[in-house]
Amino acid sequence: MSEENTLNAVELATELTIAWLGNQNNRVSGEDVPTFLRAMHATVTELAGGAAASETEDASAGQEFSPAVSVRKSLASKDHILSMIDGKPYRTLRRHLSTHGMTPEDYRRRYNLKPDYPMVAESYSEQRRAMAKKIGLGAKGRAARSQTAPATAAPRGRAKTA
Repeated sequence: MSEENTLNAVELATELTIAWLGNQNNRVSGEDVPTFLRAMHATVTELAGGAAASETEDASAGQEFSPAVSVRKSLASKDHILSMIDGKPYRTLRRHLSTHGMTPEDYRRRYNLKPDYPMVAESYSEQRRAMAKKIGLGAKGRAARSQTAPATAAPRGRAKTA
């Protein structure tokens, strides 16, 4: 790869990182900026067709991640789940994980968690369930299942008119 392409990849990665950090909806600590910049540079280099990105991916794939908190401590409260990435409390981990470029499956795999490890705090899940029942979500399906006369139901399709 020529020096000109490398310089362009660095400049492009830097500009993309500045633009991403300039967005008020993206909240990130100063400690995470170098990691994000490295990931952005690897992505730009990979898209440019360089082999350097695959080398950095191989290095990060073999890297062991130490959790910020233990599994037991992360689930200790019904009101929140502590992230194993940064140790901060969240009612739901999905958005937090997406800011780190991870899916729940990636998160579970990274920290060797069981497939049923929750992504939503227990009390928050109960609140959402109660609200859904209150406004009647799913009532149409329950009402349809309670009518157990499928043989007497009208056939589907258009009725013929004479």
